[in-house]
Amino acid sequence: MKRSEINRIKAEAQDFINSFGAVLPPFADWTPEQMRSEKAEGIRARGLGWDITDYGRGRFDELGLFLFTLRNGDVNDLNQGRGMLYAEKLLISRDKQLSPMHRHIVKAEDIINRGGGDLVMEIYASNPEGGIDRENAIVVPSDGCPVTIQPGELMRLKPGQSVTLMPGIWHAFWAEQGDCLIGEVSTVNDDRTDNVFEDPIPRFATIEEDTAPDFLLVSDYT
Repeated sequence: MKRSEINRIKAEAQDFINSFGAVLPPFADWTPEQMRSEKAEGIRARGLGWDITDYGRGRFDELGLFLFTLRNGDVNDLNQGRGMLYAEKLLISRDKQLSPMHRHIVKAEDIINRGGGDLVMEIYASNPEGGIDRENAIVVPSDGCPVTIQPGELMRLKPGQSVTLMPGIWHAFWAEQGDCLIGEVSTVNDDRTDNVFEDPIPRFATIEEDTAPDFLLVSDYT
């Protein structure tokens, strides 16, 4: 992705979030210099902030996702079973924009349609080898109620609805009938090690520096 494209997407995303009355934390507006400062050490260490990815394919409108990590615990706390064991994100899935099939090794998450279009999800269990089980139904909680999903059946979340996905559950998603603002509440998040994709694709975009960054991405921190 070009840096100029990322700058534009971030501005559009911030306007979309604001249109729902949501307000991001102050560091959302920090400059690259501020984000590289000693003051931001904790933000960088926890992977908080802007995350825009095309999964290395260069087709963001078709295959991509916008994310903003609001809070995140520490993997060491998770290993000890005490402390800040949770994370929270805001995501935007554009209309017909695919976030590809993947599962998490450790992370359990609630995916919540916070507004806009419908959030359409394709969900499968794992087979004993960790691959996708496309033969058997799966039961997942949706707003506290069990929902049975048959193989190949799509789950459609209207604004306000949610689904809980435990580690190992395969899922892909996209928006329909308009862009969708998504909430994610989960256990500690580590996007560098905890994503397993059906197809071997990178989690973060490769950036072409055609202009100066207006802000830093999480992937710029290291």
